[in-house]
Amino acid sequence: MEFNYHLPVNLLFGRGRIREIGALAASYGTKALLVTGQNSTRKSGLLDRVTGYLSAAGVDAVVFDKVRQNPLTTTAEEGAELARGQGCDMVIGLGGGSILDCAKGIAFLCVNEGDINDYIFNRASGEHALPLILAPTTCGTGSEGNGFAVLTNPRTGDKKSLRSNAVIARASLIDSELMETMPRPVLASVGFDALCHSMEAYLSRLAQPMTDMLCVEAMSLLGRCLVPLYQGNGSADDWDAVTWASTIGGMVIHTAGVTLPHGMEHPASGCRNIVHGKGLAALTPVITEAGIDSAPGKYAVISKCIGGKDETDCGTQLRKILKALNLDVSLGELGVTAEDIPWMVENCFKVSGAGVANHPKVFDRDQIAELYRRAL
Repeated sequence: MEFNYHLPVNLLFGRGRIREIGALAASYGTKALLVTGQNSTRKSGLLDRVTGYLSAAGVDAVVFDKVRQNPLTTTAEEGAELARGQGCDMVIGLGGGSILDCAKGIAFLCVNEGDINDYIFNRASGEHALPLILAPTTCGTGSEGNGFAVLTNPRTGDKKSLRSNAVIARASLIDSELMETMPRPVLASVGFDALCHSMEAYLSRLAQPMTDMLCVEAMSLLGRCLVPLYQGNGSADDWDAVTWASTIGGMVIHTAGVTLPHGMEHPASGCRNIVHGKGLAALTPVITEAGIDSAPGKYAVISKCIGGKDETDCGTQLRKILKALNLDVSLGELGVTAEDIPWMVENCFKVSGAGVANHPKVFDRDQIAELYRRAL
């Protein structure tokens, strides 16, 4: 056995720990670009709370609230221009995965010149970014625990990750109390994304003992706690469990990567701007059922983690969970058409070649097209 594991991430986990954000930010500078969304953090009062904590610690905040779902490369560019113009010396991401990913892109662009798409496609490299603090308000992407920032180029539809240790947060404040204001449909979508992260990292050809151990823990937590939380029957401990599982999901994909479900979903949401978790819900059972024979032992473990008995009912158990979360959707219901399939197939290999190759069963273009058709 031989493997390497390196993830220099500073996680500050616990209920109520958002109160520490002012003192934490003050250790990095005096003026922050505070990246957030347009609605939820304002409506919940969280944005005012955080700016108050920052002010009390002597940190000024410039609010940038133009990030939407499936964040755009152009939005990251706009945020970086504002941060530079305002003399910000750090970036704080406060919100869901789209917010955190865009905050990472902004922090990176503040100190790296040129087109961010060149860095995303490895035509250029950068080793530095502004100091970055992340505070997630949804338990899904795990962006607080890795060096990935998924961004969509609006000119090409390419949805792909900027991958760099430079965008690993100096500190991530992970406070499950912040998750409790999520609308239930959002919880369902992000929670399933978190489950997919650990499933895919567990199945990945890059998996290793450390990631396997973490994946099993995260899948078990989500299998036990996600549906009760969605149905309104969860406790504070359940919120902690699902929040921690989400962070684990981000950590394991940093090392082991994602596989075909994410590889096929990114072209779908790049093409039709669909909700990421819903796209995964439409694709994951189809892909699972088509590939169980490639890794029956691992699919058996996945099934047991989410309430099944062995590999033979893994797809069925996934569909059962999705039904309980009101996420039993098709790509067609999400707006994808048969005419989109040729573009999505080619884009899958363009932006997600690694995910295709990491899957335990490698599908060719014709087979991926058929999987898209089954998911319509």
